[in-house]
Amino acid sequence: MREYGYFPGCSAHKGTGIAFGVSTRAVAETLGMNLIELEDWNCCGSTPYTSTNELEAICIAARNLALAEKTGLDLVTPCSDCYIILKQANTELKAYPDLKKKVDACLAAGNMEYQGKIQVRHLFEVIYSDIGLEFIKSKVVNPLKGLKVAAYYGCQMIRPECSYDDIHNPKSLDRFMAALGAEPVSFPMKDRCCGGSMIIPELDLALGLVYKLLESAASNGAQCITTVCPLCQTNLDAYQGLVNRKFRTRFSIPALFFTQLMGIAFGIDPGALALDRSIVPADRLLSGFIKVPAA
Repeated sequence: MREYGYFPGCSAHKGTGIAFGVSTRAVAETLGMNLIELEDWNCCGSTPYTSTNELEAICIAARNLALAEKTGLDLVTPCSDCYIILKQANTELKAYPDLKKKVDACLAAGNMEYQGKIQVRHLFEVIYSDIGLEFIKSKVVNPLKGLKVAAYYGCQMIRPECSYDDIHNPKSLDRFMAALGAEPVSFPMKDRCCGGSMIIPELDLALGLVYKLLESAASNGAQCITTVCPLCQTNLDAYQGLVNRKFRTRFSIPALFFTQLMGIAFGIDPGALALDRSIVPADRLLSGFIKVPAA
């Protein structure tokens, strides 16, 4: 078993992205991964906090880094927003000594310290790089043959740098879907922003971004969209109805986490993948890939 420190993040833990957290746990055993959840972790601070008070935001992110350092393991998170926030804090603490002194003082107030000895990694990158596509293929019992998937990377996982993919034309998630037996479709908008948390303060603007993503996927024949981020999944799934009303469209494209499609391909009980959490249902689309055990 490969061991990792695990930071689920608020959304995948008990928020709108809970299906991501549930399906991640469901596939971890098949992948030989032991995800050791950080004890007493706190919110990463997310983008809004960073834009309000940068020092305080880095301090609360650093608390999670300090907790992770105690495990001696890489810190893995399934949330692209958590990933970019924690990784940015980790990078800045190593690059700016004056900032680290301020953060050290904050951590010391809680009898904590951080020496900068861990790596922050996205769940997808860990599965793609450490586990590998050949191992993934060896575990597939229900190939997703004929399922046309738009692989959506979002704007955070591969930026501002990416050691395992091309930041201008990423293909790792497409290769991953192909390893599951699915058919990745052309998706020119695959790395564009979904609107993120702007869906709350700037609804019309965010709906316009979601519309462009859905239109790009639909026009290229995608039957579903797969994503690596709980915030992206929420925007693409929960707001399709509003998009349809605003733009007079009739989109009905399931937005699924890559872990859910992986679980289906692995033959894991659909009930353990939280597929029922989706707003746009995927049961009819996936019914042909789900094998019901004989009575």
